[in-house]
Amino acid sequence: MSSAMPLPADAALLPDVTAAVRTAGTTLRDRYTSHARGVSLNEVVDEIHANDDAVLDVLREPLLRARDGSRWAEDELAGGTLPPGEWWVVDPAEGNINHVHGMEDWAVTATLVRDNQPVLTVVHLPLTGDTYTAVAGFGARLDDRPLKVSAKTDLGAALVGTGQAKPGEDARTFRRIGDSVTTMLISGLVVRVSVPATMQLIHVAAGRTDAFWQFSDVRSGLVAGALLVSEAGGTVTDLAGEPWHTGSRDFLASAPGVHAAALTVLSPIA
Repeated sequence: MSSAMPLPADAALLPDVTAAVRTAGTTLRDRYTSHARGVSLNEVVDEIHANDDAVLDVLREPLLRARDGSRWAEDELAGGTLPPGEWWVVDPAEGNINHVHGMEDWAVTATLVRDNQPVLTVVHLPLTGDTYTAVAGFGARLDDRPLKVSAKTDLGAALVGTGQAKPGEDARTFRRIGDSVTTMLISGLVVRVSVPATMQLIHVAAGRTDAFWQFSDVRSGLVAGALLVSEAGGTVTDLAGEPWHTGSRDFLASAPGVHAAALTVLSPIA
């Protein structure tokens, strides 16, 4: 990921964005149950949409008000580049499928993207109260503690992860995911396969895991984690080794010491 120009105004915006995301997190937490909701596909989808709608009702206006001239990326499952300018890329319930099924891996995320590069992000985990933040050029933090990626240099000692970005990906993408898991099971130490991406990427940024890759360009699942990892000293590219941006076809974020080895393993998978 190419570095964005640090702007003091971005850092000054962080308290307002953090407050808005935490307030939205309270809404999502109040909707949580420890049991699964919905049996049929239609029932599950209805629960997912209800979560999204409830959170967006309290999150959209504060974010747009916080940044004059900013726009809203409407489709959270969309990929590809955005028009020039500043956009809010938000996942009101990142890990919504987990929330609906009574599991604990979910969050609220809001990321300001400028000219297709994330420049500010807030990821709030309502069940724990943890808040991850990053501003381009100003570092990444978990609450008041600076984040730093792993110092690992041996892929064979690395805990790595991947997952699917959304239901209904094409068969080629599913094959690439399966092939990548197989080759990383051989080359790495342990492979985690789970959703959502942001919940794995906060672990990369915090040095708890060593790499995450994904065969997708779904913006809302990648922009927050990409900025957190890069600001924590990690390396973020596509699987050709080029700097990642919202139009990239695929994604790799890792500790610098294992990045080249991970690319060697993953780049041949087509």
